[in-house]
Amino acid sequence: MAKIKTAYFCQNCGAQSAKWVGRCPACGEWNTYVEEVVAREDVTPTTAWKVGSSSQTVAAKPKPIAEITYSEQHRIVTQDGELNRVLGGGIVPGSMVLIGGEPGIGKSTLMLQIALSLKNERVLYISGEESEQQIKMRAERLGAQHPNCFILTETGTQNIFKQIEQLRPEVLIVDSIQTLHSSFIESGAGSVAQVRECTAELLKFAKESGTPVFLIGHITKEGNLAGPKILEHMVDTVLQFEGDRHMTYRILRTTKNRFGSTSELGIYEMLGTGLREVSNPSEILISQREETFSGITIGGTMEGNRPLLIEVQSLVTPATYGTPQRTATGFDVKRLNMLLAVLEKRGGFKLGTQDVFLNIAGGLKVEDPALDLAICAALLSSFEDIAIPHTSCFAAEVGLGGEVRAVHRIEQRISEAEKLGFQDIYISKYNKKGVDLSRFTIKIHAVSRLEEVFSGLFG
Repeated sequence: MAKIKTAYFCQNCGAQSAKWVGRCPACGEWNTYVEEVVAREDVTPTTAWKVGSSSQTVAAKPKPIAEITYSEQHRIVTQDGELNRVLGGGIVPGSMVLIGGEPGIGKSTLMLQIALSLKNERVLYISGEESEQQIKMRAERLGAQHPNCFILTETGTQNIFKQIEQLRPEVLIVDSIQTLHSSFIESGAGSVAQVRECTAELLKFAKESGTPVFLIGHITKEGNLAGPKILEHMVDTVLQFEGDRHMTYRILRTTKNRFGSTSELGIYEMLGTGLREVSNPSEILISQREETFSGITIGGTMEGNRPLLIEVQSLVTPATYGTPQRTATGFDVKRLNMLLAVLEKRGGFKLGTQDVFLNIAGGLKVEDPALDLAICAALLSSFEDIAIPHTSCFAAEVGLGGEVRAVHRIEQRISEAEKLGFQDIYISKYNKKGVDLSRFTIKIHAVSRLEEVFSGLFG
């Protein structure tokens, strides 16, 4: 009987040590080392996915780069245009994609919806969290049928690879990687050693067979992907599924992509029948109202490479209970305080005794500084109780000196505003350098100071 061998692993980065240490020498975190049972030395876990196969592994040899042949890979284009955009044009054969997100955000729904939409491929959906009946109930709710979509409820990688050898799927989906366990590692499922080993086995399978693999991953309470950091390094693409579970909109954001841009994102709407693609999110994020109210403006922002026009709502009212409140939803409170200080110092508006509430409509969280001018205009609109015309929008950054600064990709922002029927847009005059704005029919107000904006809006 083999002797049990243990080692200590860092729960943050996955570094290994023969004894417990207080501070990880690799990542610098404290008290993250946990003892785990590791595999016997005479076992070769990397060949686990070929258990039962008669094929022999050929040792790799170095080749001169000039002798390596390369042909453009044919991507699998899905019926989901948002996923195709995020992945860079479709699913790359042999790639491994990791999708993370909060519990209940819709990761399993998205993956099952993708599996049912791949009509021309044989798909194997492996679930370690739900039963076959639960997955069938979700498929019925989605209202889609796929005769070549197979469901396997299993957590042992050895049995999974046996079924893969028989079925020969063209797309593999694993829900989730934290539930799998390998018999070569004697620690529990979800541990650093198990997550690393199971991912390594699936990665070897994906690269040698050319089968794309999707992994669903859990996240920690801090919002990071659970497991060792090496998990994100091993996969080809890391996607983050974001959104407020109380809102209907979801954002699929790319944080790593070896086959495309990391600036793309997809937007979905969660419905009772599944996730619906949102091709033009600006029309949804802007509320349709017949009358105008003070404190509401429209700002042009960029989410990845996609321009969005979103609604900024503010309420400025005299403080009656001591210290004025500063509350922001979907925006950084520190940056809001900075803009309030600029308005008071450079504009002469007495906002120090006012309660300020700011909300980004639609449940989005925005960090783009191009929203500064729209926020300043909304704050003063509520403070003066003067409504800003709903046909005007803003796209510029505000500096500490009260200057209106230029932002990137101004042409895309103006084009989006023009497409949605806006008549005026306020931008920085420094954005006019090297950019041809004459082709736009929308009226462009190029300003350099906040005073120019306020005199045009409030007189």
